Amino acid sequence: MAVCLIIGPHTVLLYHIIRQNEQLSKYGDTKSARNIMLIELKKLIEANPLFRDKLAFPSFKSSRLRTLINQSLNWQHQLCKNPRPNPDIKTLFMDHSCTPNANGSRPPPTNNPLVGPIPKAGAFPPIGAHGPFQPVVSPSPGAIAGWMSTPNPSMPHPAVAAAPPGLVQPSSAAAFLKHPRTPTGVTGMDYQSADSEHLIKRIRTGPADEVSFSGVMLSSNAYSQDDLPKAVVRTLSQGSNVMSMDFHPQQQNILLVGTNVGDISLWELGSRERLVHKPFKVWDIQAASMPLQTALVNDAAISVNRCVWSPDGLMLGVAFSKHIVQIYTNNPTGELRQHLEIDAHVGGVNDIAFAHPNKQLCIVTCGDDKVIKVWDAAAGRRQYTFEGHEAPVYSVCPHYKENIQFIFSTAIDGKIKAWLYDCLGSRVDYDAPGLWCTMMAYSADGTRLFSCGTSKEGESHLVEWNESEGAIKRTYSGFRKRSLDVVQFDTTRNRFLAAGDEFQIKFWDMDNTNVLTAVDADGGLPASPRLRFNKEGSLLAVTTTDSGIKILANNDGLRLIRMLESKAMERNRGTSEPINTKPLIVNALGPIGNVSNAVAPTLERADRIQPAVSISSLGNMENSRLVDVKPRIPDDIDKIKSWKISDIADPSQMKALRLPDSTTAGKVVRLMYTNNGLALLALASNAVHKLWKWPRNDRNNPSGKASAYVVPQLWQPPNGILMANDVNDNKPAEESTACIALSKNDSYVMSASGGKVSLFNMMTFKVMTTFVSPPPAATFLAFHPQDNNIIAIGMEDSTILIYNVRVDEVKTKLKGHQNRITGLAFSQTLNILVSSGADAQLCVWSIDGWEKKKTRFIQAPTGRQSPLVGETKVQFHNDHTHLLVAHESQIAVYDSKLDCLRFWSPKDALAAPISCAIYSCDGLLVYATFCDGAVGVFDADSLRLRCRIAPSAYIPSFSLSGGNPSYPLVVAAHPSEPNQIAVGMTDGSVHVVEPSDAELKWGGTPSQDNGPSNSSNPSPSGQASELPSR
Repeated sequence: MAVCLIIGPHTVLLYHIIRQNEQLSKYGDTKSARNIMLIELKKLIEANPLFRDKLAFPSFKSSRLRTLINQSLNWQHQLCKNPRPNPDIKTLFMDHSCTPNANGSRPPPTNNPLVGPIPKAGAFPPIGAHGPFQPVVSPSPGAIAGWMSTPNPSMPHPAVAAAPPGLVQPSSAAAFLKHPRTPTGVTGMDYQSADSEHLIKRIRTGPADEVSFSGVMLSSNAYSQDDLPKAVVRTLSQGSNVMSMDFHPQQQNILLVGTNVGDISLWELGSRERLVHKPFKVWDIQAASMPLQTALVNDAAISVNRCVWSPDGLMLGVAFSKHIVQIYTNNPTGELRQHLEIDAHVGGVNDIAFAHPNKQLCIVTCGDDKVIKVWDAAAGRRQYTFEGHEAPVYSVCPHYKENIQFIFSTAIDGKIKAWLYDCLGSRVDYDAPGLWCTMMAYSADGTRLFSCGTSKEGESHLVEWNESEGAIKRTYSGFRKRSLDVVQFDTTRNRFLAAGDEFQIKFWDMDNTNVLTAVDADGGLPASPRLRFNKEGSLLAVTTTDSGIKILANNDGLRLIRMLESKAMERNRGTSEPINTKPLIVNALGPIGNVSNAVAPTLERADRIQPAVSISSLGNMENSRLVDVKPRIPDDIDKIKSWKISDIADPSQMKALRLPDSTTAGKVVRLMYTNNGLALLALASNAVHKLWKWPRNDRNNPSGKASAYVVPQLWQPPNGILMANDVNDNKPAEESTACIALSKNDSYVMSASGGKVSLFNMMTFKVMTTFVSPPPAATFLAFHPQDNNIIAIGMEDSTILIYNVRVDEVKTKLKGHQNRITGLAFSQTLNILVSSGADAQLCVWSIDGWEKKKTRFIQAPTGRQSPLVGETKVQFHNDHTHLLVAHESQIAVYDSKLDCLRFWSPKDALAAPISCAIYSCDGLLVYATFCDGAVGVFDADSLRLRCRIAPSAYIPSFSLSGGNPSYPLVVAAHPSEPNQIAVGMTDGSVHVVEPSDAELKWGGTPSQDNGPSNSSNPSPSGQASELPSR
């Protein structure tokens, strides 16, 4: 008989084995027969005189053959435009092309596939989610194969026959488009793609140099110890021992705390004030099970085992030491409302987490009853029960790799198991180091898996796992010999690990097993303190021996705390008499709730205080189940008085830097910071891109971020090539509309200047591919927020193409505008795409089916001819519900129903037409540039002018002379510095502008008798009006 031995993805050796082999005939099971067959084959090969003493057979792990078969299937079937979901292994022996499905449709593409470790390279570390066209890497064998026998999900092929059950689910890109799959505390992931380069080769339209791109990971000098939060900036007194902490995923100044007496609290770090305090109680004792009632009668003491936010921050879950979990909803005012109380387990509930399988937010719990359960977060119905552990389950770690959702669990006997949402049992059964209490966590980008645990003897183990083999990749050293408690740990910035040990916080570089540094937080820490990073890694909460919490910060965290303090001081100065209000919940690095400074009533319970809500926040209330509340405006502040407007006209009043540029170019028509804030990318009207990178300097610029105080380098790759767009021979680039979009990991940029859309590699400036040939030409580009292979392309003919790069086809074409598309903005929260055009029209499209939901023309200010025409731009606020609209005649803020909430039109000192407008990174400011060279800084909540920057303050005097002075066409906001902007000028120059060291921020504050501004519909005069929202 002919037997196949696959020894590589592309090599098959055929050997003829005598059918009557006596040894083979003795065995009936496949595994034993295969083992003996391999031994016999080895003997035959070694017996060949040509091979004698020349071969060294490597030692293979038992899963290697299955891994290679899976890898071969994956590699071959990615050549197909219609890959079979369950391919036949016989396809390995021939070139083939899968036929389409019976209904003629192609299976929907998934996001980037799951791969293992990625080589280091480059200076653009991935931050944030979903960068398209990930660099070429060699995929780890079988991805999770070995752990879970999982093939690459971008080619959904399960393990072949006779292999263990695979961790495989049907590919469902539609589900992924509708809901981002984000694990707890993580808003986004970057999964590197092994097939991106292959795809690019397949759709490349012309000859180009072949090049291999390394994965863009953090290089050894990407971070320093200064990035670690080590300075104590806050001390909070909780009053009882803290058992669990979690920072809000967006409002990073809000800390959730659970204690050993069952209460939970919400702390606002800027004011050091406890916003909410909830003592433990059973909400409905009559509905409680008899075991729970009996447990409470026998021992009323109860502790919080874990408290955690949902990924969107709209819910929080609390797991208690007896039977139950409680789920609260968190509305925009900071109030917690009871949502679900679930009698989840018999005994203690040891862990709780949120997950998003099957397009539905769920709650995952585990307990002393050795069971893991999954609950519907909306109604509390039990959906899955996973049984198989032989000891109480200590922790759960839900995660996803593209369309594959799974849960890791650990038990106190040291067993690690993995589960799919299919009730078919666990996929793995491995031992954790220490064989006792262990917790698992992924790095922020979801590519690296770690665990930390302590044995019964007190030996602690922090390790990184190799997912592809189910083995420990590295073990970190530096723990004391006998820990007094179970060591807790956390990860941050895709780079650092932290654990509480020996009355200290110890830090490790993920790529180095030795302790990087340790801090004692000025003393007062327990032997094994609990700790938690915020999402950005700028703050670290750590427990103390006196039932308190210390907040540690790095430089970014210090700036955040200062900004929060400044906001609190402004609020206090603007209040004419002492009142009992909740502190403003400020989100310096994410979405914010628009809470006004209006007077709040004095109530007995702190967690029942409801500050008055501004009109602009009413759009959020509908989604948060709030009652119909209108803000109360006291009679004594009914007269609205003007801001104390700061007018900056002299260079000494601020810091401005003209970026070095030795080349001559046309106007700067597009400008953006890289997502990591380390570089600035400009596109000129002559179709050439320019990239400035800031040097990292321990003395002047330790973070390496863009700054007006440090001169950057105009960067080019070693080959010296320019990054230039394709142009239309029939229309000069200067007369064409340019557009640009940057991947979230800063590795790739898509751009067009009237010709084809080009995809560039940011490390080499080489064109990876081009697509969408004119006419019509592309005029605006936007990546889909959940699927990095889907691009919305606004066109010159007023249509919008929904283009799938992976399969190189237009999925649908949207029609609704009467002129070219000038703006596109996605909202993950509302599941919509908003488009704007040169017809001054706004259109709302559903992401699910791409149907048009609503349209509205922007309103013309008094004195302007209606209807308006001209370039109209849109941008969503960080809350993804409020929309900034910019036109030469106005800036305005709209809600999700396209009702205009706030409105401002040029007048007085800022009377020139508006050229561009953008939100600051924290959503608190709006920057607008004007055609006379001025820059306006507005308060985002009211659109009241805070500061006017005259052109003489940042443009050199020679640029102002003559009859045609330059002015800014575009403005870009720094991604992490809310007071820094860059402006691109008509003369081709780029200026970085920020406040002076003395000011720290833009503009003044309202005077003490200045009332609040609850602006709504546009008034005829263009002033902010007091009308209620519609």
